[in-house]
Amino acid sequence: MQIGIVGLGRMGGNMAQRLLRDGHEVFGFDLDAGAREALETQGGTGIATLRDLVGALDAPRTVWAMVPAGGITEKTINELAEHMSAGDTLIDGGNSNYKESMRRSASLAELEIDMLDSGTSGGIWGLENGYCLTIGGSRAAYERNLPIFKSLAPEESDGNLYVGPSGSGHYVKMIHNGIEYGMMQAFAEGLELLEAKDDFGLDLAAICENWRYGSVIRSWLLDLTAEELKEDPSLDSLSSYVDDSGEGRWTVDASVELAVPAPVITAALQMRFRSRQDNPMGGRALAAMRNAFGGHSVRKTDGG
Repeated sequence: MQIGIVGLGRMGGNMAQRLLRDGHEVFGFDLDAGAREALETQGGTGIATLRDLVGALDAPRTVWAMVPAGGITEKTINELAEHMSAGDTLIDGGNSNYKESMRRSASLAELEIDMLDSGTSGGIWGLENGYCLTIGGSRAAYERNLPIFKSLAPEESDGNLYVGPSGSGHYVKMIHNGIEYGMMQAFAEGLELLEAKDDFGLDLAAICENWRYGSVIRSWLLDLTAEELKEDPSLDSLSSYVDDSGEGRWTVDASVELAVPAPVITAALQMRFRSRQDNPMGGRALAAMRNAFGGHSVRKTDGG
C-alpha cells in the first residue's frame, strides 16, 4: 500500500522503515530535513510540507500521524484535514487522550474522512520486534488498511488489532500504560529492598537474570532491567528523577470517573511525582509536627 507518515522521529522513522522492508510505498513528512533525508536513503520519499504529502498520495489516501500528543497533534490533524478528501483515512498513532480522539473523529466524519486511533507500543524495539497496536474507529477503515497494520505488528498478533469504536484504541493504550506504571514500580521497590539487605551482599544483576527464566514475574520489563544492571550494577549513572507521559494520570482520572479502584496504578503515579521533588514541603511538615508534639530530633538543612 501507499502511506504518508507525519513525524519521522524515533517511533515514526522506525515504523516507516519497517513498512518499507515489507514492500509498502512510504512518503514521509518531518520538519527536520535530516529525518526526511534518512527516509530517502531507506527507499522512501521525503516530503517538505503536509500539503505536498497529501498531494503525493493516490486516493483513497492513508496518512499516519506520529507526533506528540496535545497541541501538535491537534494542529497536524487540522492541517491534514484541509487537504484530505472524502474516503481518506487519517490515523493518529500517538498517545492522545481517548476523549480527544473521539472528538476529532466526529469532526473528521463530517468531512467523510475516517479517523482511526491507534495505541502504539514497542518503542525503539518496534523496528525489529514489531509494534503492539490497539486500533479504534471504523471497522471498514481498519479492514482497508489491514496490510499496513499487519506489516507493523508482530506476526503473533495475526492482525487481531481492532478493539472497538472511535477512542477505544487510545483508551486501551492508556490502560496499558497505567499497568506499566504499576509493574515498573513493583520491580523498583523490590530491587530497593534487595539492595537494602546489605548483610546478604546480594547481586541484583544475577538475581534479575535468574528471575528471567521460569519465574512467574518474568517479563520484558525484567529483561530490560537485567540488561541495565549488567551494564551498571548499582545504576549509579542514573538519577532517581522519573517523568510521566500523562497517560498514567489519565488512567487514574478514568478510575475516578468510573468509580473503579486502581490503588496500585495511583500509587505508582504518585511515586513518580515524589521522585521529582527535592526536600519537599510534605516531608518537612512531617518533621516539624513530630518535633513539635514529641520533641523528637530533626535534621536541619544547611540554612536552618
